[in-house]
Amino acid sequence: MRMYVSASQTPRSDQWLHRYAIALAVCTLFLVVAGASVTSKQAGLSVPDWPLSYGQVMPQMTGGVFFEHGHRMVATFVGLLTIGLAIWLARAEQRAWMRKLGWTALGAVIVQGLLGGLTVKLLLPPAVSVSHACLAQLFFSTTVAIAIFTSQSWRRGAEIVEDYGKPSLRSLAVVIPVLVLAQIALGAAFRHGAMTVLPHILGAMVVAAAILIVCAFVLHQFPEHRSLRPAAITLMAMTFAQVLLGIGAYYTRLDAAKNPVAMVVVTVAHVATGALTLASSVALAIQIRRNVREHAHETHAVTA
Repeated sequence: MRMYVSASQTPRSDQWLHRYAIALAVCTLFLVVAGASVTSKQAGLSVPDWPLSYGQVMPQMTGGVFFEHGHRMVATFVGLLTIGLAIWLARAEQRAWMRKLGWTALGAVIVQGLLGGLTVKLLLPPAVSVSHACLAQLFFSTTVAIAIFTSQSWRRGAEIVEDYGKPSLRSLAVVIPVLVLAQIALGAAFRHGAMTVLPHILGAMVVAAAILIVCAFVLHQFPEHRSLRPAAITLMAMTFAQVLLGIGAYYTRLDAAKNPVAMVVVTVAHVATGALTLASSVALAIQIRRNVREHAHETHAVTA
């Protein structure tokens, strides 16, 4: 059964807010790429006097200095954009939870900057570096979520459908992003030398299988749903690309001495696609939690 919840036409100011949110998400993805470039080139200590180096390194922007300082400059720009988004949401957004989400995003940016500084000051400690990498991915997913929440399709309303499968899609929707984030943490731990690659490889098998199952459930139950279908297809596509890039990253790392450029390019692409996979899983979870409700018989059984 499907039920549409209508919404008023999106004002022009809301359209510009949505575009701004998309721009922030794109810039954040670029920041993830820049951060992965720093890690892949082992340039994380090229400018060790954080945060006092902005005007001092410009004459020598070569090699690792270019990558690390460039990463910091992009991070500063994303931070400024996030301040703008938080203020915009606070002034223009009617939904209280959206205003809180804007301030949460700003808080995440501040913590992320502090973690980045600690990573340099403490000489790349694995725990801090892995936390820095994971928070970057979470922040990107947050910007994608804000872009979804400010979109015209979101304001148009939900298309309610009933879930008749087991286990419940609403439960699986929460599990998948958690699994993807755990897999990202394993990958970051490997890149920063905290563990071998084997846990990351085993985790990839588990996460890919779980995503395939959930997406198959969605496409089987709701093959024509205007929000669930594209979200599931996008997540499957990102996962497939991520698996291929993971295989490529492993083999190019084995041959890194002969072809370091290929190793860096594939590894950076792998990290960026990991961010897109996490964001896609969050997007699917949002759409499931919004559009899918428990089957009526299950609801009666619980309340009886």
